[in-house]
Amino acid sequence: MDCKNALQEAEGNIETAIEFLRKKGQKVAAKRSDRDAAEGVVIAKSTQDGSRGAIIVLNCETDFVAKNDDFTMVANTILELAIESNAADLDALKGMKYPGSELSISDKLTEEIGRIGEKLDLSAYETLSAGKVISYNHPGNKLASIVAFNKVVGDDMGRDVAMQVAAMAPVAVSPESISPELVAKEKEIARELAIQEGKPAEMADKIAIGRINKWYKEAALLEQPFIKDNKMSIKQYLTNAEDGLTVTEFRRIALA
Repeated sequence: MDCKNALQEAEGNIETAIEFLRKKGQKVAAKRSDRDAAEGVVIAKSTQDGSRGAIIVLNCETDFVAKNDDFTMVANTILELAIESNAADLDALKGMKYPGSELSISDKLTEEIGRIGEKLDLSAYETLSAGKVISYNHPGNKLASIVAFNKVVGDDMGRDVAMQVAAMAPVAVSPESISPELVAKEKEIARELAIQEGKPAEMADKIAIGRINKWYKEAALLEQPFIKDNKMSIKQYLTNAEDGLTVTEFRRIALA
């Protein structure tokens, strides 16, 4: 009916009708701009040679649309373009031409808003480059990760670590790479808890240090117990395979 009405409005001129539909899509997008697009998909992929990896988040309003094949096809097309082009950042990616179209990705999403009737938003794009980058997509496409290694690593081992990142949500690679501000905040919380438990101030400081050391095993990826064998840490898992093998960076994105 939209196509029929557009053709009637354009007096049968197909090009004018297409322009009319695009403008209609922009009007729908404007009307829905204040809506909450909290659903969607998070998907990650690595290049064939494993030198780069990327994650994108394409949001929509409902889980029904998020599971729609057309929606996931658009998301995967954007991810493929991101991987192929190695776009510098989110704005650069949005400005690129959508494959098979003269429209930019931003304009393509506006067009899709008019067709689907929901707010869509390409809200995140992360990328890594390294000796080896492994990606992991959790079933359901609500959670994904990419992990960079300093050396070439086997696909199974790389996937294990990427899955660890997705499941255990570390905040940094190692204790040394956690921001001093975050460490100070956690230490203060640990100290206050000790005081609330009735410990004297001088003892509370020592207790806080002990709790911080325990917290490192949760917050730092390399210190976390390996989810497939909690008798070893991720650091041990990697060095057992090859001396010096380690993670240099990771990215993790999850939909709330």
